[in-house]
Amino acid sequence: MKEALKKLFGSSGVRGIVNNFLTPELVCKLGLAAASQIQAKKAIVGRDTRASGLMLKDALISGLIACGVEVKFLSIVPTPVLAYLTKKLNADLGFMLTASHNPAQYNGIKIFDKTGLAYSDEKQKNIENRIKEKKYILANWQNVGNIEKIDATFDYLEMVKKIVSLKKNWKLVIDPGCGATFSIGPKLLQNCGCNVTTLNAQPDGTFPARKSEPTKESLKNLSQIVKVVDSDIGIAFDGDGDRVAFIDKDGKFVNPDRILAAFAGYVLRKIGGGIVVTNIEASMCFETIAKKFHGKVIRTRVGDVYLSKAIKKNKAVFGGEPCGAWIHPQVHYCPDGLLSGILLLKALEEEDKALDEFIAKVPKLITLRENIFCSNRTKNKILKFLKEKIRNAFPNFTDISTVDGIRVSLENGWILIRASGTEPFIRLTVEGESIKIAKDILERGLEFTKENLEV
Repeated sequence: MKEALKKLFGSSGVRGIVNNFLTPELVCKLGLAAASQIQAKKAIVGRDTRASGLMLKDALISGLIACGVEVKFLSIVPTPVLAYLTKKLNADLGFMLTASHNPAQYNGIKIFDKTGLAYSDEKQKNIENRIKEKKYILANWQNVGNIEKIDATFDYLEMVKKIVSLKKNWKLVIDPGCGATFSIGPKLLQNCGCNVTTLNAQPDGTFPARKSEPTKESLKNLSQIVKVVDSDIGIAFDGDGDRVAFIDKDGKFVNPDRILAAFAGYVLRKIGGGIVVTNIEASMCFETIAKKFHGKVIRTRVGDVYLSKAIKKNKAVFGGEPCGAWIHPQVHYCPDGLLSGILLLKALEEEDKALDEFIAKVPKLITLRENIFCSNRTKNKILKFLKEKIRNAFPNFTDISTVDGIRVSLENGWILIRASGTEPFIRLTVEGESIKIAKDILERGLEFTKENLEV
């Protein structure tokens, strides 16, 4: 008889509150199922700084070695380093224990294949089915796997050093936010010749200094310090290092949509055009800049899994999400905050511009976001109901897309209503040509959504 099990995977792996949804038992089963699915021989495991990481690491590795897998444990590493090393060290599987930007009570697992690509929906569904059916292929007692703790971050550092060479002695303030980049982030930039001041560089998975997500609000201290020490730029990472945010020399938080579009334009200009990828939530300024430099834009569902897949399938030259997750396919297909920070410095050198000058030609549009609490059990059902009613709320729409949630295009802006893939929220994102327009669209969207929360 199959055991009852709700959907495990969201838009960025498995994620949930520790010992509530994400238990050691479930994590062990994920290890058993993933290893059995491809009869894996070798796996790489890493974790971020969260307090639950060691407990869940032991559970995951127990499942893997029970299937005869040889496990290489990397201890605390950023997600992009784990993804890169999965391919570099010829592993069949890579597992990253992280909840990325989520609060400290959360943890999760991201799974990568032997190419360093995050697991697709189909592969994730196969794992879920295998857990439901308890179809595990266990090794006999003589062939149980072994565990070896290794430090292979040198390989990643050397890779970056080979592809990026900085000429300027950049003066930087780096904020790892007590997360997985606490050591390798400053070290990487120092190796490239930067003068680095660190902030919140002690590993602490309770994130006492700021929220794990690098937002304008959470980076107020970084903004002040950049200005006080007369730094060229401030760079901040999220809990697992796949996202990056920037502070300019005047201590101003750089709009993530505008810097994403500016960097996409830089890549397109440098190589003479090509395909760039972003998600359905990104600003329309992305198309404006891409078109200027002979680029074609492909939009995907929200989530780095979908972005990576589209970049690889369409041979795109760059891709990114406005949350700060940028993918550089010339290196690998995992969002990489560390690499993004250094490549942005290189772009500023080549353009001979300060950060504020680099984004100056990207249109200034107004983006507003709001979350409405909605249980994981009901959020998708409610979203389906909203799709049926959306035309009544926005009768003057110019286009409606349901690639991911509901994106309604209007003459002077747009609104996206979607269920979070990782948390119990329905997320509303709005963009308008002015603050008045954006607020009006958001108010209409909030009223419409709240009215229909009970279906």
